[in-house]
Formats: sequence, structure tokens, C-alpha cells
Amino acid sequence: MGRQPGLVSQAELESLVADGEIDTVIVAFCDMQGRLTGKRVSARLFVDDVAEHGAECCNYLLAVDVDMNTVDGYAISSWETGYGDMVMTPDFTTLRLLPWLPGTAMVMADLSWTDGTAVTQAPRSILNRQIDRLAERGLVPYVGTELEFMVFDIGYRQAWADGYRGLPAATDYNVDYAMHASTRMEPLLRDIRLGMEGAGMYCEGVKGECNLGQQEIGFRYDHARVTCDNHTIYKNGAKEIADQHDKSLTFMAKFDEREGNSCHIHISLRGDDGSAVFADPDDDLGMSPMFRSFIAGQLATLRELTLFYAPNINSYKRFALGSFAPTAIAWGMDNRTCALRVVGHGHGMRVECRAPGGDVNQYLAVSALIAGGLHGIEQELELPEALEGNAYTSGADCLPTTLAEAADLFDKSEIARSAFGDDVVDHYLNNARIEVNAFNAAVTDWERVRGFERL
Repeated sequence: MGRQPGLVSQAELESLVADGEIDTVIVAFCDMQGRLTGKRVSARLFVDDVAEHGAECCNYLLAVDVDMNTVDGYAISSWETGYGDMVMTPDFTTLRLLPWLPGTAMVMADLSWTDGTAVTQAPRSILNRQIDRLAERGLVPYVGTELEFMVFDIGYRQAWADGYRGLPAATDYNVDYAMHASTRMEPLLRDIRLGMEGAGMYCEGVKGECNLGQQEIGFRYDHARVTCDNHTIYKNGAKEIADQHDKSLTFMAKFDEREGNSCHIHISLRGDDGSAVFADPDDDLGMSPMFRSFIAGQLATLRELTLFYAPNINSYKRFALGSFAPTAIAWGMDNRTCALRVVGHGHGMRVECRAPGGDVNQYLAVSALIAGGLHGIEQELELPEALEGNAYTSGADCLPTTLAEAADLFDKSEIARSAFGDDVVDHYLNNARIEVNAFNAAVTDWERVRGFERL
């Protein structure tokens, strides 16, 4: 694939800075929670210094909760170790313009310690390791993410002030594939689509979804790392553009009792010569033996790697029967009731993992899909027959139902520890257990409504 418009080279950026068209460069990375994190530096400083040497940031950025509170239990960052620095090293293949922020460019960064060694716990580092494992076999991963969100006719600051209660959704009823009601959101949706095109992405389009105000903007598949980088930038940028429209949108896995926000992830492998290694025209289903083992490995590891597909308390509220959020560990040909859905042919032969929600950290989820698939390839696992019919009522094993259960399975997973390393597993286990403890200590509105007077 050629370079997308909106992406710029280092030399082109230097020219834009010299001409006064760019005055700010964002140097950023994806944190544990999937958020775009970093700093704005003057374009002049970026050209003179940061481009070559990187920019420092506190290592606590990979050791905080969602409220940015410092928490105990992380080996890489603590009061005892002094909360030192990490270095954000620009990856110039990601350098781009941000049309919705005047005079601004941005670049994604890899994280290292001040001695130059990689921060292995960083989501991008975790994905890089899995990409390298594939490269050792002459394989290249291609990924597409389908990220859903809900739009509200109220700005973020007012939504916060209202405690996120009674928010006016941008539509009044189910608008799945509908045109009329979705059109009232089109000024916002169009600005998001054009903004992302101007930031170097290939936008395919937008469609309504089932919940009130729910939409999905789709982007063309790309190399796994490119897709994951773009996903982070898009997710952050969509919120910024919504803010400019005095609207808000959420990627929560489950905002209310209706349908949740999904993030279906499509993955395929190709040979480093571009060959379609997942396809076999002589197979009844068009699937190569490698593809069958790849899916078998994902099936075998779905439960123990669920923490990387569903990382938050709220993620598990989305796993509801008959809701298009999969609970059954099964695969099928174009069967949306299964956790793994096989679609396409030839170079487009791929598997769609339907487990993740909109709150997923896509670097971690894609890393888990690769690790699970490689387990299947290395062990030459046999793929069971495709499930036909309703997977929800099939009696198949199910995904974990709570974050605590998923964390315990992840902790005991030899495959996770082999693929990611003990340092990574222990880091994300600590994050999960902190979230579980915080939730268990909270008193919710649901409890007050049920218990204030009547218990």
C-alpha cells in the first residue's frame, strides 16, 4: 500500500515548520487503558532536538489507574524507585498532520528506558514482540478494527457535571443501517471521517448501529501495527472533534442495558512475499492448514487470554446472551453468534474476533490473537468442525464472566507467560486486580435505589 495523504516525511515536516504552517508536534503513545498519552512540544524544538533524541515522560504513565492515581504493585514504577523517566522515541512512519487541530502534527512513539532498552510492558512493545515472532516464520499480520460508539447531544463537560445521567442520545430509536435519523449526526460524523482522512487514514464509511445514537466508522485494514496506531489516534481524535461540536461520544463496552459498543477485530496473515497463506482453493471451505491451526489456537486460548480482549469491569456487562456480543467459545463460517467468525476468500480470508468491546486496548487484543494463533500453528492443533446455528444455545464453553475470573485465568496461563513474558503478565494482572478492588469498594446508584428505603 502506498503512503496515505496526510502522512508526512521528516523532511516535509521540517519544511512545514520552516514555513510557519506547523507550530506544534504531539509526541504520543498508547497507555495501558488504550488512551493517547504524551506531550505537545514546539515544532522548532521537535526539529532541533526531539526528532533525534526523543522526549522524556514519567514512567508512572504505565502504572496508574484510569483516574491517573499512582497505585502500588508495579515493578517498573513506584515511590521507592523515584518515578523516573521513560523516553518517547518517534516512529517517523507514523508522522502525520492533524487537520482538526490547527498548526499541529503528531507522531507515535516507542517507549524505552533511559539506557535504550525497550519498556516491555508498553502496549506497542507487546505488539512489536508478537509481530517479530511472526516475522521469524516469514509471516506478516494484517488487521482491521471495527470500533462502535454512541453519540450524545451534550458536551463532555456538561455530561461530567450531570454525572453522566439522563444524557440525550443523538437518536431516539434503533438506527442500524438507517439513513434518516443518522443524518442528523452527519455534520459530526463527516468531520470525523474527513479529519481522519487528513491524518493519513483510509476511511471506508459509516453506518448506524442498534443502540440510541450508536455509529461505526470503518477504516481499511492495514499492517497490524499501523492499524493499532491509527485506532488510538482515531479514538482520541473523534472525542476531540465531538467536543468541538459540543457533543460527546463514548466507546464504553456497555453504557446502558441496551446493546453495547463492540470492537470486532479482523486478522489475517500473509507471507513476507505477499502470498495468501490462509487460503487454499482446494479446501472445501477455502482454508489452508495453517489457517485452521491458527483458529484452533485462538479457540484454545480465548478464555485464558480474555483479559487482553476485555480489560475492564464494564467489559463483562457486554457479554449478554443474544446481544451480538459473543459468549460461546466457538467458530463458524459467517456466523455472528460465535466468538470467532470466518469470512472472506483468497487474500481476504480472515478470522473476526467478536469478543472485544469498544473499551479494548487494541494493541493487547491483537497481540493476544497473534499469540493464540501462533500457539495453534506451533502445536499443529486440529480445528473442530464449524458450529452451525445459534452458538448461544449450543452448550459450548463460555468466556469468563468477570474481570476477576479473567485475571485468574491469565495468571495461570503458561501460554501468556511464554508469549508475553512474566513482566508483562504480572504488570497487567496488577492493573486488573486494582480495578477489581476499586469496584468492590464502590457504592453504586443501583445499590442506593434498592437499599436506601426498602432494605
